[in-house]
Amino acid sequence: MQYASIGPIALHFPEKVESIDTLRDEFPRWNLDLIQEKTGIYQRHIAADDEYASDLGVAAAEKLLEKFEIDRNSIDFLLFCTQTPDCPLPTTSCLMQQRLSLPTSCGALDFNLGCSGYVYGLAMANGLINSGAAKRILFITAETYTKYIDRKDRSLRTIFGDGAAASLIEASDEPGLQHFKFGTDGTGADMLLLTKSGPRQPMAPRNRHRWDSDLYMDGPSLISFTVDAIPGLVDEILASSGITKTDVDYYLMHQATHKMLSELAARIDVPQEQVPIRLSHVGNTVSSTLPILIHQMRESGDLKAGMQNLLVGFGVGLSWAGCYWKETFQG
Repeated sequence: MQYASIGPIALHFPEKVESIDTLRDEFPRWNLDLIQEKTGIYQRHIAADDEYASDLGVAAAEKLLEKFEIDRNSIDFLLFCTQTPDCPLPTTSCLMQQRLSLPTSCGALDFNLGCSGYVYGLAMANGLINSGAAKRILFITAETYTKYIDRKDRSLRTIFGDGAAASLIEASDEPGLQHFKFGTDGTGADMLLLTKSGPRQPMAPRNRHRWDSDLYMDGPSLISFTVDAIPGLVDEILASSGITKTDVDYYLMHQATHKMLSELAARIDVPQEQVPIRLSHVGNTVSSTLPILIHQMRESGDLKAGMQNLLVGFGVGLSWAGCYWKETFQG
């Protein structure tokens, strides 16, 4: 049997950058020092008015294909994870197949998941490779949440940033991605949603919607859900893989905010340095936070071949997912 491995990753961010200092000039009454202390975010990238998820994703994919000299004709499947597609139909991944000049024999699939989306995509890629349906998968994540955030919305504007990541998922004889675990709880759907989207209109009670943004988030409830659900998920993955906490090099978590990741490290009862926090200059990029984190840690030399890690995503849905991942990429 062949297994999926995470190969090279490339990133792309919009040119426009918005920092705490930018906001300080615009909103001098906001307590931005306190906000930055809690979020851990100094700056974020903002998509231009005419820049969409497919544009960011295609740019990341082009960097990946060119830098690592990947033959486009060798890609037999394109997975695209986004909650901000260019349009409801046609499928954005089909548009990206054409723009990237991938072969027409290539499968293409969009799936709508947010903060748990990278792990879900890895699970799908693993299934395609395990079954023999694909050998080389281009997995793209891209989000433009900022298009739904009102400029005066202090709760969201200081957190979310736009960006994209392109990951090459390849067949390998060595197990790299294993022991996937998932969770879903639709009763928490109104904790993070678009209040104006699609034929079905808002689920969020109007008296809870404090800002003018189309995007609504109940931050405290999301933190409570996360610190309750994720420690159990971690225990499930450890039990399934037959390893203990001391065997794990890193717990690579969705980069939500500094506060949430600090609370998770404490709740899981592992040193903070094993739960890396690297969102200060990109913010919460939703489905792209995990590949961005992996790329950053590879670049800094913190992630090395042979390391045993857990990958965990959680958030909108409510949805959560995790897996065991042994790093095999040699750079």
